[in-house]
Amino acid sequence: MCLLHLLDRWCRERGGQLSAAHFNHHLRGEAADRDEAFVREICKSWDIPLTVGQGDVGEYAKRKGLSLEEAARNLRYAFLRSAASERHCKYLYTAHHADDNAETVLLNLIRGTGLKGLAGMDWERDGLCRPLLGVTRAELEEYAAQWEIPHIEDETNCDPEAAGRNFLRLRVIPLLKEQNPRVVEHICRTAAQLRKVDRSLEEDAAARSAHVEVQQGRVTLSMDALAAAPAAVRPRMLLRLFDLLGVGRKDIGAVHLEALMDLSRSTAWGKEGRLSLPHGVTARYCRRWLILETRPPILTEAQLVPGRSLSWGDYVLTLLDRREKGDGIPFFWSGRPGQSPVVTVAPCVPGERLTLAGAPGSRSVKRLCLDRKISLAERDRLPAVYVNGTLAAVWRLGVDAAFAPEGGAPCRFIKLEKQNMEEDRHDAQ
Repeated sequence: MCLLHLLDRWCRERGGQLSAAHFNHHLRGEAADRDEAFVREICKSWDIPLTVGQGDVGEYAKRKGLSLEEAARNLRYAFLRSAASERHCKYLYTAHHADDNAETVLLNLIRGTGLKGLAGMDWERDGLCRPLLGVTRAELEEYAAQWEIPHIEDETNCDPEAAGRNFLRLRVIPLLKEQNPRVVEHICRTAAQLRKVDRSLEEDAAARSAHVEVQQGRVTLSMDALAAAPAAVRPRMLLRLFDLLGVGRKDIGAVHLEALMDLSRSTAWGKEGRLSLPHGVTARYCRRWLILETRPPILTEAQLVPGRSLSWGDYVLTLLDRREKGDGIPFFWSGRPGQSPVVTVAPCVPGERLTLAGAPGSRSVKRLCLDRKISLAERDRLPAVYVNGTLAAVWRLGVDAAFAPEGGAPCRFIKLEKQNMEEDRHDAQ
């Protein structure tokens, strides 16, 4: 109410345009409806346009697996931004004040946080403004009394057990004020200083990540660039990769960032490693490059029908009864006349073995891939051909001696066409 009064005065004096928005969460029964009616009456008497929204917070929280507090915040801000857009408002103002900010810093500290959590709220971010962030609750109460601004107290604000924030506000901060009456101001001042540090580290991370290669579903960062960055900047560089990948930073915690750093350390000498992350992201270190990519569809075994093309992973495969020009896999099958083999394509299994022509014995698919510098990610997407359940060939590795065509003997032929001809230049190095 103080914010609405201040903005109304400012707009009337300077010719600005003000709109109000109220969201009914329907979490407090008749009290919530009372608040809505109060806001409608005030805006009507002050001649301020009002947009009202509502939502079933409980149902939304259950459907999304969120806490009531988080669900209410998501619905509320989605409504506020929508209302601002409909009214063609340039800025969205909320009434968070200094006490709110101090509570936020303490809550984050208790729950466990990094520098960003200790920096508290921003004055302005993504069009959201908090002009009262430097004003204490006591000062707002004085302003409300001076201008006789009506308001309604939320009954749950008086219950220290209703929420963690209430417990801090009603029990902890009063005790801290006994030690220093200006504790809220000091917490907010420290948070402001930490915001400057946080902003500086973000700018450094952005500059060091400026040359990240971005492709559809993939981002690539030089491991040398990561290693050259100060320790405090590296996690922020990693977080920027999730932004550039288009999945965002939500659910990417310190444990994931530390796992990425551990992966870089364990694969620093040319080995390759992989890590599964939230949002379907796979991270892998390959030849001093960190590659983050959205997880490709899981490949499963599929049967090849003669003459019919099959899209499988990065390839289109067609089983033919004769050789054709172009890339493909010829294989011999000696069955009874009129009998056709069951030919399937499946992911390349590392434990399988191939005996290639001229080799003294069989070797594992894994070993053959390593010899040819085929990465783990590539290996898992190579078409492996099975004839009646027996491995006959693996694309890029060769045909097993038991299925190798000889002379002019008739053979089957699997024609392969690459669906995406763009090669991973880093894997090719």
